[in-house]
Amino acid sequence: MSETPSAVLWDMDGTLVDTEPYWMTAETHLVESFGGTWTHQDALQLVGKGLLDSAAVLQGAGVDMDGEAIVQHLTDRVRESLGTHGVPFRPGAQELLRDLKDAGIPTALVTMSLRRMAEGVAEFIEFDAFELIVAGDDVENPKPHPEPYLLGAALLGIDIEHAVVIEDSPTGLRAGVASGAVALGVPHILPLDDAGAHELWPTLHGRSAQDIIALYRAHRTTPTETPS
Repeated sequence: MSETPSAVLWDMDGTLVDTEPYWMTAETHLVESFGGTWTHQDALQLVGKGLLDSAAVLQGAGVDMDGEAIVQHLTDRVRESLGTHGVPFRPGAQELLRDLKDAGIPTALVTMSLRRMAEGVAEFIEFDAFELIVAGDDVENPKPHPEPYLLGAALLGIDIEHAVVIEDSPTGLRAGVASGAVALGVPHILPLDDAGAHELWPTLHGRSAQDIIALYRAHRTTPTETPS
């Protein structure tokens, strides 16, 4: 088995970029436009969820719109915020992406945001960071189901057991763990203590490809030795 991961699969919102406040603001404005109330605690329950699942929660809060229409509306509002305020990358994320690229380790973006959102964020990175993107509109089953990460591995042509997943939410981490990848948690808005991560790092700042390789070597599945 290789001593180096075959790929690193990145979550986007909260892991690569700190867009969660943009989503929360868009949700609040939408719920309030229908006469409802939306608290910070309400918003926390949507962190890491698939967009249609989130839309169903918002409908329960009084948003009288079709689920797909809610998804498109929120995506448009968040993209407007990115255009106005810029893309707030998480500390150390771009630097680690660059170091992985320099080390020859492929990377993919695996997000429950729509593809047009994910591609827009990726365009703000000054180098070609990702081999591919798996977005929320590419899968039938959103996180915490492992399908998004399994699809990413399949499209890269690798075994998911040879990949590292980086996530910031319990929902995303559970997807990574269930997929069979080595799962790294980097907490942001929600605690990750009970989400099953192989390791928790407080930040990506100062981390390198060598740190990812060491993580993989420490936690990868070791095949059972065959007696001679």
